[in-house]
Amino acid sequence: MKTYRAAVIGCSRMGAFIDNEVPDYEAIKLPYSHAAGYSAEERTDLIACADLRKDVMVHFGEKYNVPKDNQYTDYREMIEKENPDIVSVATQPEHRAEIVIYAAQHGVKAIYAEKAMASSMDEAAEMVSAVEQNNVAFNLGTNRRWETGFDKMKEIIDSGELGKLRTLIIYSNGTLFNSASHHLDLILRLNNDVSTTWVTGYLPQGNSIFDGDILKVDPIGGGTIQFENDVTAHALLTPRSSEWEAICDGGTVTCWNNGWQWHVRKKQDIPGWRGGNVPDTFPEFNRESSTANLIKDLVHSLDTGEPTRGGVRCAYASTELIFGIIESHLNNGVRIPLPLENSKIRLDRNPSGRRPKVK
Repeated sequence: MKTYRAAVIGCSRMGAFIDNEVPDYEAIKLPYSHAAGYSAEERTDLIACADLRKDVMVHFGEKYNVPKDNQYTDYREMIEKENPDIVSVATQPEHRAEIVIYAAQHGVKAIYAEKAMASSMDEAAEMVSAVEQNNVAFNLGTNRRWETGFDKMKEIIDSGELGKLRTLIIYSNGTLFNSASHHLDLILRLNNDVSTTWVTGYLPQGNSIFDGDILKVDPIGGGTIQFENDVTAHALLTPRSSEWEAICDGGTVTCWNNGWQWHVRKKQDIPGWRGGNVPDTFPEFNRESSTANLIKDLVHSLDTGEPTRGGVRCAYASTELIFGIIESHLNNGVRIPLPLENSKIRLDRNPSGRRPKVK
């Protein structure tokens, strides 16, 4: 079967070295970084990288067997000379749209972009156009969309055994671009990527983090999201870290401790008692690397022409929720109707690349 040529733009933590920080334990399976995922996948061949920091690329080349001649400080030159099939864009969101658009317009057939999708809604819309006009397979690095535990959670919800889904809860939504990009994409998937009708939001840091339309930090934010199918989601800011719950008419499904524990509770009528939730067993599942599954999804799309599980429209939808929360905060918490129109907010922190832990 065909092997696809892959290249990574942005050779820092998620691009290449976060595997050195994440233990391979029960809840998180390696590979985790983009480069490690391509190295582990038998259908991909990691052939090149690009970064402004030559010293970081030296470590990248040593770890992933990418020769110096295939290390570029100009990603455009890399795409032109190496002609990769798949490109990872593992930069900060402020830099992401320009690179994704260029790759889509210059022959790259699949893109794995790190989250969040973009630093503004205008950029996100331009990315959608470039990807769709050039028939590019696209996945955003919101990894829980490819985690097998959440696949099983979704199966339980979709089966109807707990009744109709009514409410989704995110405990500890966190910073909107770094953390909530994961969480918001997950609730979209658990609700079958149904469209949203409105969002409300709040930013505890207040308005001092804005300079006109420029957002100077990645803000902490929470809010409420209403879906077209009458499901309501609450993105809470609580001490509970990375936990999620789906509440149905006949019970709940909960993920605790960032994928470490899973629980099902079914409502039952007990004689002499007014009712309540009785514990049940969450089905067993095989824990797999979400990064590996995301890359396999891109390979499958390249093989067959079928859409990916994520896709650029799903990425746009979760990005719209981020900016909807921000717009609601700026408008005193009012409901912001979706699709979001005329948002001019832009994240611009003037970020520099983070130093990876290379060993």
